[in-house]
Amino acid sequence: MRIVAGKWRGRKIEAPRDERVRPTGDRVREAWLSIVNPHLPDARVLDLFAGSGALGLEALSRGAQHVDFVDIAAKSLTAVRSNVAALGAGEEATLHRADALAFVRHLGPGAYDVAFADPPYDLGLATRLAERWLAVPFATLIGIEHRSNEVLPGDGNVRRYGGTAITIYHGVEERMAPAALDSI
Repeated sequence: MRIVAGKWRGRKIEAPRDERVRPTGDRVREAWLSIVNPHLPDARVLDLFAGSGALGLEALSRGAQHVDFVDIAAKSLTAVRSNVAALGAGEEATLHRADALAFVRHLGPGAYDVAFADPPYDLGLATRLAERWLAVPFATLIGIEHRSNEVLPGDGNVRRYGGTAITIYHGVEERMAPAALDSI
């Protein structure tokens, strides 16, 4: 795998040596990051179910201020740690060995600017994460990868790429802005 854009464009990163990890494809990752790119400069980013850390590292490459990488698998965290070191991103990255859903239960509204989540398919984790974000929008913007035939709750913007979909939700303050302007 390679970083698609930004200061580390073209640099190689390694996936975890774990058959359970399904890295986001280059085409999907490139499209996903292009969608959220305007929100990345100086952003506080959360990479849930981090795997190789590709999404968070792409965000750092494109100007994010800091990324918290969360994964419960030791092999994934080893890969993220190695990729962070290879890119010299140690000051901009924090790794957390934790269950992603448990991690977000402790976050309040607006804890992050941007969040990425690439949970394992077919376990209901994408839906549970979306439900948690809808209850407590812990990031201004969140993108959740899932199977294209899975429908997540709420009014997220869904982009489909073959059998993969990304649902992107925007924070309350962005959704409420037009109404707030009407009351002035």
